[in-house]
Amino acid sequence: MRVFIILVAFAVGTLTGLGLTWLASARSNGFGAVQIGAWTAWPKSGTAEADPYARAVFARSGELPLGLADGIAFEATSDDSGMKLDGRCDTRIAGRLPPARFWTITIYDSRGRLIDNAAERYDFNSSEIVWNVDGTVEITLAPRARSGNWLPTGGRDHIVVVLRLYDAPVGLGTRSGETAEMPTITQVRCP
Repeated sequence: MRVFIILVAFAVGTLTGLGLTWLASARSNGFGAVQIGAWTAWPKSGTAEADPYARAVFARSGELPLGLADGIAFEATSDDSGMKLDGRCDTRIAGRLPPARFWTITIYDSRGRLIDNAAERYDFNSSEIVWNVDGTVEITLAPRARSGNWLPTGGRDHIVVVLRLYDAPVGLGTRSGETAEMPTITQVRCP
């Protein structure tokens, strides 16, 4: 009877440890997040100082993080008011982008996959986007085609926007929301 209790305790401890490890690596990119408006970045995730949780996340996903010398990636799962990004809504990303030699903006579904669409449009980059006269951008994320810079959301109920800045100033990843300029994210029309 005593051996049975020890085996049950061992099994419960093992399952609890594995479950908590899975949960920690599925929910976040680790510690050291930098929040600027609706945008979040983990600047140390691609460096030697990356914490074990960040390393576990990237090992699990197979994604290669950007090192600080290469650039920085910002992720948004909600708009500036805190509402989760809904692919059934029209969402506007507008404003100035931080200085970088090159940038991309991509949308993913909740599992981190590109969203299949008939237009075969998955992202924009700094060399192909239509800029406003004042140097700002305006991108519309929507399930149906829109004029201008439009990215199709496929009507997914939850989307993630990732802005990657390549060859950006290293200090960008350590700034607060009051000093760095990031585009705003606003959901303008929902069904």
